[in-house]
Amino acid sequence: MLTKPSRLLLCRLVSVPSKKKQASVAPVSCSAAKDASAKVVSLAAAAAVALAAPLAMPEEAYARDVQPYAGLTPCKKNKAFAKREKAELKALEKRLKKYDAESAPALALKATMEKTKTRFANYGEAGLLCGADGLPHLIVDGNLEHLGEFAVPGLGFLYVAGWIGYAGRSYVMLNKEQASKPTEGEIIINVPMALGLMMEAGAWPVKTFFELKNGTLTAPESEITVSPR
Repeated sequence: MLTKPSRLLLCRLVSVPSKKKQASVAPVSCSAAKDASAKVVSLAAAAAVALAAPLAMPEEAYARDVQPYAGLTPCKKNKAFAKREKAELKALEKRLKKYDAESAPALALKATMEKTKTRFANYGEAGLLCGADGLPHLIVDGNLEHLGEFAVPGLGFLYVAGWIGYAGRSYVMLNKEQASKPTEGEIIINVPMALGLMMEAGAWPVKTFFELKNGTLTAPESEITVSPR
């Protein structure tokens, strides 16, 4: 491709008269050369953009998956994760060779192999991130893409723990009011009463809110013992 100074020099050389024939040559217009060079430049730029676009897109996508979390990559692309899956399956296959194909242990091992494949596939499709050890790492920084890794199980755990705690608290309080020997009622559980309170405790978030609003959630200060000072 000719640069602008080269085109000008070419035009001047062409317009110089010939010494042998002693006749001047008609000046040559450079508009055609300029148009051709402009087309070459535009085609080269378009080709460069077309070649750079498919190369940049995977890199940017990969950076979005990995950049916020150093040392972690998607489990689906993690080599250590794939290696760990192969190692587990290889160990199961080694044990499988010791039994007949239709025996009960062999069938159990085949079922375990299928469960192993399904487990690793689910980890890969769930968008979990794995480290150099090939194990999934939970992201708990509030990223909405990884919300199901910690927030949902965490809220479920808090609900179940509160359910059990509220049911136990309700049983102790009701047993103290109704039983003639409250201590014995705590040692020997009244199963029908405990099951009924357990079912009612399913709505413990609502019950706790109203108890807190009414002032019955906590004991009054007059009932709280204070050590002598």
